Amino acid sequence: MKGIRDPRLIPIAEKVEAGERLSFEDGLVLYETQDLPTLMRLANRVRERKHGHKTYFVHSIRVSQTNICYVGCTFCAFQRRFGEEGAWDFDVEEVVAWVKERYQPGLTEIHLTAGHHPKRPFSYYLDLVRALKENFPGVQVKAWTAAEIHHFSKIARLPYREVLQALKEAGLDAMPGGGAEIFAERVRKKIARAKVSAEGWLEIHRIAHELGIPTNATMLYGHIETLEERLDHMDRLRRLQDETGGFMSFIPLAFQPDGNQLARELGKREFTTGLDDLRNLAVARLYLDNIPHIKGYWATLTPELAQVSLDWGVTDIDGTLIEERIVHMAGSPTPQGLTKRELARIILKAGRLPVERDALYREIRIWDRVEA
Repeated sequence: MKGIRDPRLIPIAEKVEAGERLSFEDGLVLYETQDLPTLMRLANRVRERKHGHKTYFVHSIRVSQTNICYVGCTFCAFQRRFGEEGAWDFDVEEVVAWVKERYQPGLTEIHLTAGHHPKRPFSYYLDLVRALKENFPGVQVKAWTAAEIHHFSKIARLPYREVLQALKEAGLDAMPGGGAEIFAERVRKKIARAKVSAEGWLEIHRIAHELGIPTNATMLYGHIETLEERLDHMDRLRRLQDETGGFMSFIPLAFQPDGNQLARELGKREFTTGLDDLRNLAVARLYLDNIPHIKGYWATLTPELAQVSLDWGVTDIDGTLIEERIVHMAGSPTPQGLTKRELARIILKAGRLPVERDALYREIRIWDRVEA
């Protein structure tokens, strides 16, 4: 590549061109360099090598059956206690009714993630998956983060494998990637002390992949973590993906500094900058060479920055969402949902090809300019 201003990027560019794996030290250079145009071009080179101009989105609805939670993560503005103002807790029938009220033709995915309810039995979650599959035939259920699987294991007194096997038999199609936060123990002790450990999170995803349940992976950044800890997080995911091949996408999630204890403790009011978000996505695309997709989650990035991110390694901008709650309760200024047409238009205006997919990244249709 011509025009590289940072000489440290020359051997990295040579590795990228040759399709060779980057080292941890290479990743740190990518995080430190001020030669952002070259970083963008390198990430885009890998993106187009893997997927050309295709950019994916899904027609999905986000469901949170409760925000009652005992875990107490300091970065969370979603959780409530019993009797606290703003708390909700739906029975199975109420969840089904909630989805029916918001159902849209062509809905492909129901994405479930919520609080760690201290009193619901494990049978409730099995019944919920079954009820959604029965009431919305053909719609895929992507549900329960590894943190929630850990919670189910505790309340059911069952090992992870038996919990996951039971959910799969109930109709679970895939798992989201939440609950990962940052794997570094130093950070985890401060922001998610009572949540599943990093080792537990990775083990749950390992078992899910062995059972044929594909998953995603996330990383929460922009709070107290270091750049080395971000890269360590990605490195652990890359090693697990080498073992299992079960991750579909990686989703960096920017910390939302509103209504949570961590933001108050840090005195933090500002959001991550656009360049920090774009750099993070580009580094992920270059370092996570074995994960098919890097997702620019428009609900935290904003639709506008998600559009820009399509030149920074991103091949998926998530989905319609319809009524997302978790990041919006933490101050995200974005809409709670976008239409398929709006998502397709965002992608087309960036010079990319909009591909509507299902929860497993199987292509449903390619949108043309007239439709969008």
